[in-house]
Amino acid sequence: MERQLETFILNLKRKTVAGSYQVSRSTAVELRSYISKEKWQNAKILIEQVKAVGKRLIDAQPLEFCIGNVIRRVLFIIREEYLAMMKSESSDTSSGGAVKANTLLTYEDPEDIDYTESFPRLKASIIDGINELIDELEGLHINVAEQAIEHIHANETIMTLGCSKTVEEFLKEAGRKRKFGVIVVETAPSLEGHKTALSLSKAGIDTTLITDSAVFAMMSRVNKVIIGTHAVMANGGLIAQSGTHSLAVAAKYHSVPIVVCTGLYKLCPMYAYDQDTFNSFGSPGEYLKFEEAEYLESNVHSYNPTFDYIPPELVNLFITNIGGHNPSYIYRLLQEYYDPRDDLHN
Repeated sequence: MERQLETFILNLKRKTVAGSYQVSRSTAVELRSYISKEKWQNAKILIEQVKAVGKRLIDAQPLEFCIGNVIRRVLFIIREEYLAMMKSESSDTSSGGAVKANTLLTYEDPEDIDYTESFPRLKASIIDGINELIDELEGLHINVAEQAIEHIHANETIMTLGCSKTVEEFLKEAGRKRKFGVIVVETAPSLEGHKTALSLSKAGIDTTLITDSAVFAMMSRVNKVIIGTHAVMANGGLIAQSGTHSLAVAAKYHSVPIVVCTGLYKLCPMYAYDQDTFNSFGSPGEYLKFEEAEYLESNVHSYNPTFDYIPPELVNLFITNIGGHNPSYIYRLLQEYYDPRDDLHN
């Protein structure tokens, strides 16, 4: 199992496994395999083991927030299944109604539970819970796309940026029933917008490709902006592809609503305070040739940031695999999907 884990960590470091969806699914599969093969006596030991594995995976790729999110979801599943087992055992053994009520009340306070009791069926229940999580990940693009008709109307003009499978499927689903136009920002220097524009035009959607510098000029013609994201932070802000912030500011200026299509696996219980809190820098060589750099003055610095931070006040709506939510509702979703004790950064 250790060798399998080391191989996965190496794949993360080398970015052989890359992209939020692939990384999330692979992490969930890896944890399922670990829990089923490793020996552990009770839920407390398992929680400690999963946290230790989780920290190693996060250290391999700190800016792939979905790794930590999936680990927290798995820890939440372990705690939930343990509580279900306790309640089941209690209802089997209790005879008096008053005792039952009292016992159930104690379970409401998680601080009183030490997770040390052993249940023979616990492992199978946890594996079932992780299987459900994997099914959720595999079906999220369909679940998000099913809501497209509610948000995209005939003859609208939509603007999008970069290359997001979730957004692509969302627009294609709407395109099967409605006629509308899409303006795709090319997203230099990666030019990922070219892939999106080609894919949408092949699906029969009227598509226009524009440069990043034309975003503000074109925004007055747009009815809504639909984008994907790398991570959704605890305050409803986004860590998204570089260039998204200028798009969001232009949309705000023209009072164009911004809709974010994302799966709940990107929901992250952390905060970003500025553009540099969670960011990395790529090579300037993507947009600046080496020969050209020779002629730059010594005090000229060239940056190629990977991400932008978009504060929650610039976002109007999140469309997730369980429905639409306002940015102010994100903190409630965090309570539903993660346990506050599972802080992997301590």
